[in-house]
Amino acid sequence: MSEPSVPETTTPGPDVEVDPRLLEILVCPMTHGVLEYDRENGELISRSAHLAYPIRDGVPIMLPEEARELADGD
Repeated sequence: MSEPSVPETTTPGPDVEVDPRLLEILVCPMTHGVLEYDRENGELISRSAHLAYPIRDGVPIMLPEEARELADGD
């Protein structure tokens, strides 16, 4: 039997487009604080939680387990 196929996940990339109306209402799920849109890295940044949430195919992935921790210089 062959292995079931797993859908390929698109990784964040530069100039990811997100609906501006969506950006106005989204908040960090951990702190409920403001998010900054980092278009260059395709992420939503929560400075208060020190997390960067990825955006895949124009959809913000707002799961803390999917977020990357911000380094001191981020």
